[in-house]
Amino acid sequence: MEIKRTLFEGLASHLSAKEITLLVGPRQAGKTTLLSALLSRLEGEGSRCFFFNLDYQPDFQLFENQQKLVEYLALASGRQRAYVFIDEIQRKENAGLFLKGIYDLGLPYKFIVSGSGSLELKEKIHESLAGRKRIFELSTLSFEEFADYRTRYQFSGKLSQFLALHPEKAETLLLEYLNFGGYPRVVLEQSAREKVLVLQEIYQSYLEKDIQLLLQLEKSQAFVTMMRLLAVRIGQQLDYSALSRDAGLSFSTLKNYLWYAEKTFVLSLITPFFRNKEKEIAKAPQAYYRDLGLRNIALETAGRISSLKDTGFLFQNFVYSLLRQKLSDTLHSIHYWRTKGQAEVDFVVDKALNQLPVEIKASRLKQPEVSRSLRSFLIKYRPPEAWVVNRALSASVIIENTEVRFIPWHQLLAKEV
Repeated sequence: MEIKRTLFEGLASHLSAKEITLLVGPRQAGKTTLLSALLSRLEGEGSRCFFFNLDYQPDFQLFENQQKLVEYLALASGRQRAYVFIDEIQRKENAGLFLKGIYDLGLPYKFIVSGSGSLELKEKIHESLAGRKRIFELSTLSFEEFADYRTRYQFSGKLSQFLALHPEKAETLLLEYLNFGGYPRVVLEQSAREKVLVLQEIYQSYLEKDIQLLLQLEKSQAFVTMMRLLAVRIGQQLDYSALSRDAGLSFSTLKNYLWYAEKTFVLSLITPFFRNKEKEIAKAPQAYYRDLGLRNIALETAGRISSLKDTGFLFQNFVYSLLRQKLSDTLHSIHYWRTKGQAEVDFVVDKALNQLPVEIKASRLKQPEVSRSLRSFLIKYRPPEAWVVNRALSASVIIENTEVRFIPWHQLLAKEV
């Protein structure tokens, strides 16, 4: 049984647009598989298609210059409408300018292009293709994609209700996802040992093919140390001085490494929410891993988390991922809130007209309990609603004219933010 990706239909609907369809995401998130599925659909409809993988030398040779590729396509297609798939475009130097030149010729070809995070870093393709492309980002499997696959798609669109009715199954799936994350190859493996081995290979491949090449490092040990330290410090305010000291990096090198980790889809850095610089933290970010399996392999804990008790910041990272997926098609942004007096709210969803504070509790709450920190935020900003995401309790209380809703985590799969 194949894993279904929610991005597929969005990509398919863009095939009729003139713009280049640009698919980006972390290494081994499933980009090539998704392109192959699109190719199969088009060929099944009788469309003329070409597929080039720039990791394959004969294909790469056709990209020596624009004229060579254009002449090949004209010869093979008879100058008729065709779909041109290009995988691993980051292998081509000046890829953005290369594609821009062909696109501007107005030829009858629709380009569907994929590349890893290094695409943006090496080629500045976004600037080169301004107004000529639409970007689609493919992450590793979301929890919903993972759980749908694990339940054989019997409850697609109703997954939240199913998990509410089967709490033991819900926690079993959650524990697996917290251990191993959502890389498709990892999910497809049957044993915990094989999952760990695949995660190790993915992590090593990332270090060797993205980081060492991009940063021109002979050894990536300092980068590995930084990632391990961040794995321990997810959800915590970053102290750049302490992190640079512990990682053995200069301040500027540390910030450079963090930027690359974010742009290669491995880390997310969230900034503070503030309105008063005198009383609220305004600068230091917090770091979260984009895939929990990769976080655990960096810390050598993948497969070793045997209970959901005391998962703490790992569960917080998981909820961050759920929120991020919910907000991917909106202009809302996720921050954290902290005062200089140490009051803190885990997440603040900043909307156009108001804010949604979200507090995370990794325990199975039995009764509503509103922390002093959350109360401080409610008094100061008076949002219409606040959430306390936990593992069991569903309830609602009114605090300072704000409805504070206690939400079991799986309800986020169905709830609008």
